[in-house]
Amino acid sequence: MLPMIARISTGSKFEEQIGYSRAVICGPWVLVSGTTGFDYAAHTLPDDLEDQTRNALENIRQALTLAGCMLDQVVRVHYILRPGQDFSRCWPLLREAFGKALPTATQWYAELADPRMKIEIEVTAWRGEDK
Repeated sequence: MLPMIARISTGSKFEEQIGYSRAVICGPWVLVSGTTGFDYAAHTLPDDLEDQTRNALENIRQALTLAGCMLDQVVRVHYILRPGQDFSRCWPLLREAFGKALPTATQWYAELADPRMKIEIEVTAWRGEDK
């Protein structure tokens, strides 16, 4: 039996232009695409790393909520930062978001799609049994 698959969009212009979903539910798993600090409603991006991190976490939280999940159910997280960014500045925000879940985590530096982007966060969450 194949797992249930559902796609979630948050209305980002990038989802349409590039051709991807913000999140995909695949059976008990929720896979959330790399999410940056854009405010998708206003199509703005703050300059500050911490503000971009807050926005990215909120965008992820919204996608997980649409999938019937919470940040506490995240089991894996990838942090991608533009070179030269001080990752430790994000730690308090990340601890607040994922401190209960304690997911596995990987962090690396890479060029991001837009030079204004300072961080991108991708998560995988476990919803439990097929819903």
